[in-house]
Amino acid sequence: MINLAENGYQITFEGALILALLLVFLTIIAVLIYRSAKQRGNAETRVAELAGRIAQMAEDGRRAQSDLSKAVQDRFDQLGMRMGQSLEQAATKTAKSMGEIETRLKVIDEAQKNITALSGEIVGLQDILSNKQARGAFGEFQLNELVSAILPPNAYEFQATLSSGKRADCLIKLPNPPGPIAVDAKFPLESFYALRAAEDDGAKLVAKRAFANDILTHVRAISEKYIVAGETAESALMFLPSEAVYAELHASFPDVVEKSYRFKVWIVSPTTLMATLNTVRAILKDARMREQAHIIQKEVHMLLTDVDRLSTRVDSLSRHFSQAEEDIRKIQTSSGKISSRAERIEELQLEENVEEKTGDVVHLAPKSGQIGVD
Repeated sequence: MINLAENGYQITFEGALILALLLVFLTIIAVLIYRSAKQRGNAETRVAELAGRIAQMAEDGRRAQSDLSKAVQDRFDQLGMRMGQSLEQAATKTAKSMGEIETRLKVIDEAQKNITALSGEIVGLQDILSNKQARGAFGEFQLNELVSAILPPNAYEFQATLSSGKRADCLIKLPNPPGPIAVDAKFPLESFYALRAAEDDGAKLVAKRAFANDILTHVRAISEKYIVAGETAESALMFLPSEAVYAELHASFPDVVEKSYRFKVWIVSPTTLMATLNTVRAILKDARMREQAHIIQKEVHMLLTDVDRLSTRVDSLSRHFSQAEEDIRKIQTSSGKISSRAERIEELQLEENVEEKTGDVVHLAPKSGQIGVD
């Protein structure tokens, strides 16, 4: 059996508890709602502020974008202007460079033509040097040019015939001693070309021997033909118109050069021949000075006599000038005295005029020391 009273009391207590819990819950909900509403208001305020900031940022962005676009456009304009100037300068420089290149190409073209012509001349020169007679004529021509350019005409003779019947390419007329010197312009070249063309040591050795033998044979022939006792000097010159042959000879064949000295034959190139000819010219000049020494002494003596005569005449002229100066001084003295006497005469005439006007008699007497004229 259920106790209603207890049950009723129990129900009332539970209901109150539930109600209290409900009130607490509602209070919490109200607080939460209040806080949510407050937070919502704050959020709305923040959202509004954020929207304003976003709008401001958007406006600032638009302004920055506009400024950036303007700056970029200005930069593009400046870049375009610079590129235009650079392109114009580059075009000008390119045009100038093209003009210079064209000029240089013309110069190169002319040089190429000259090289082509020179190549033809070299081929012709090789043809000349490959022929003994032509080579001899070439050497003689170069010898003639050098000798005629340095020495006076009366100091040499081309193709001079000696008493032995031998004909020298050139005879340099030096006074005794040493006497005339013969010059030979022929030279062996075949063995030199063989020496240059040799590839192995054996071929070079054979070519060197042949070259040395040819040079010594030619030196011996010059010594026998062009050194004549009592007619020419005790030595002769062997002219090599090639500096390459001369350099090779002195660099690689000193024994051949030494043997040529023993034969009294001096080997010369165009350069050394020029030095030799200048020395010869100095010797000729000295010889002429010695020949004319007595004439120079005579002329100097006559010059001294003329100087003495001139000194005597200068002294005489000086005495004449002194006498003329004394005469002029005396003339000036006499002229001064004449002027003084004329002044006194004029004074006398003035005094006579005054006497006639006043009627007074004035006796005039000459002043002492003023009578007579020097």
